[in-house]
Amino acid sequence: MKTEYSLYLPDEQAMMALGARLAASRPEGGRVVHLTGDLGAGKTTLTRGWLRALGHSGAVKSPTYTLVESYRLAGRDVHHFDLYRLADPEELDYLGLDDYFDGQALCLVEWPERGEGVLKTPDLAIRLTVAGEGREARIEALSEAGRVWLEALERV
Repeated sequence: MKTEYSLYLPDEQAMMALGARLAASRPEGGRVVHLTGDLGAGKTTLTRGWLRALGHSGAVKSPTYTLVESYRLAGRDVHHFDLYRLADPEELDYLGLDDYFDGQALCLVEWPERGEGVLKTPDLAIRLTVAGEGREARIEALSEAGRVWLEALERV
């Protein structure tokens, strides 16, 4: 079973389309996805495409100051985290992480390295890097559900 998938995304539309594909291929149950990459790599754009595919029509901004934005979409909770401004991973204890990572919700975490040692292993880890005019997306499955998801993603 494949555990890694890479693709080139030439523009913002392609990044949004990848978000939609991830939404369409997600297995049932709560899932955790870590989104890494430099500032401006496209983490929030990917999330925007994902949320739009789930039915969100409003603005999608990175929760840099609030740390988390929650949505109720298609009958499910989606939590979008941005840990960029986190000074210490232990600060996450004050957020009540267990309430968000309840095994039912989709949790999209930007800058997960800032929560290292506190965050659980994700189902998927998505690394975005600048590649010429576009972006390179490297998606790695880190759980059995992640491997199933990756296989489904390739068929969407």
